[in-house]
Amino acid sequence: MFMLTNPVFISILIMLGLCILRFNVFLAVLVSSLIAGLMSYNFDSNFLVAISSSMTALKDIMNTFIKGMSGNLQTSLSYVLVGALAVAVSRTNLTAFLVNFISKKMSDKKVLLLFSLAIISSFSQNLIPIHVAFIPILIPPMLSLFNKLKIDRRAIACAVTFGLTTPYMTLPVGFGLIFQDIITQSLNANGVNITQSDVAGVVWLMFFIMFFGLLASFIYYRKPRAYKELETKYENLDEVKFGKKEAMVMIGLLITLTTQIFVGSLPLSALLGFLFICVSGGIEYKKIDEVFLGGFSLMGYVAFIMLIACGFGAVLQGTGAIKEIVDFTLSITTNKLAITFGMMCIGLLITLGIGSSFGTVPIIATLFVPICTELGFSPESIIFIIACAGAVGDTGSPASEATLGITVGLNADKQSDHIKDVCIPTFIFYNIPLVVGGALIAYYL
Repeated sequence: MFMLTNPVFISILIMLGLCILRFNVFLAVLVSSLIAGLMSYNFDSNFLVAISSSMTALKDIMNTFIKGMSGNLQTSLSYVLVGALAVAVSRTNLTAFLVNFISKKMSDKKVLLLFSLAIISSFSQNLIPIHVAFIPILIPPMLSLFNKLKIDRRAIACAVTFGLTTPYMTLPVGFGLIFQDIITQSLNANGVNITQSDVAGVVWLMFFIMFFGLLASFIYYRKPRAYKELETKYENLDEVKFGKKEAMVMIGLLITLTTQIFVGSLPLSALLGFLFICVSGGIEYKKIDEVFLGGFSLMGYVAFIMLIACGFGAVLQGTGAIKEIVDFTLSITTNKLAITFGMMCIGLLITLGIGSSFGTVPIIATLFVPICTELGFSPESIIFIIACAGAVGDTGSPASEATLGITVGLNADKQSDHIKDVCIPTFIFYNIPLVVGGALIAYYL
């Protein structure tokens, strides 16, 4: 019963409960952090003395929280700069050219079209790191084509989700570089000394799980599904022109990708790419503020979620209650496979609540690394557990940027449901395989 008084256990339950109740995620993490810290303090039995000391305790907890936030400063800066790039791309006709090409070349190739959507979505995580910003530009103009081919939009949701999540899970480029840096920093902070190349050498195994889910979804949703053909008002894609702005933004993206590969710093590469776009005329000088603020609006909230998640992890470590959870877990079972499966499920619950796998990693690393170390898991296995347990839940979470973005695109004609047509299909075909397959792979690493 001691788990009912454990600060770490209780605070995570509260955070999950608040997220499930659709309470603001930012505030949910902050409140849970304060509760975890307060529960670890021993207060005087005198009421007035306890009130006074509680204010001092809250100040100490907040200082620990703020200090811990520094662990994700690079990640947050990367998100803001990449957001600016995404807005810059959205101001050009680059994606319109892509839509036009797909519509003409694949107008009668249903399966190839779905695979193409998965590949194009993958580019949004690395080659052109604009994340979900491309969906409102790419998907709505193609709804008529989808309707003509009677493609089940649940298959489209699974295809786009594959592209939005698999690259960052498995490739050390773009958002994948951010994800792998977070894993590296989180494990080093919890006593597992690794490098980013160690992470890259393991996480690619998740590709096979995700690809299995993609194929399974295509097979399951292969039957034609009719939708009403509603009048849509989109620009004539045949009249879209490729001008100076498009050329300069494309060069800026190439600079971003090249610098990232050779230097290994996404904040630096995104900054250089964005500066080139500004100087070369890819963005009008008077609109630079507007574009940058648009990027901050797009990605800034997620950037701050990254920061406070790291602060939450620091507070949990400061409570000293993690060892109790480790001891309790080992008292139940020492079966590695069972414990690995349990960690995957916990990661799933946390990410479903927060809606961000990037924010989940610092939290679960604080919890899981001591358990893995005590049981003698290899560094490779620990890396994979943290990566997979962090990633699982990003697909299928009602609060995830991926599912929300896809719904915006598919529901442009009001014929798609966020939960039934996006969250449930992606949960089934990606989260379940990741929990089961991830536990098995981690066990044998």
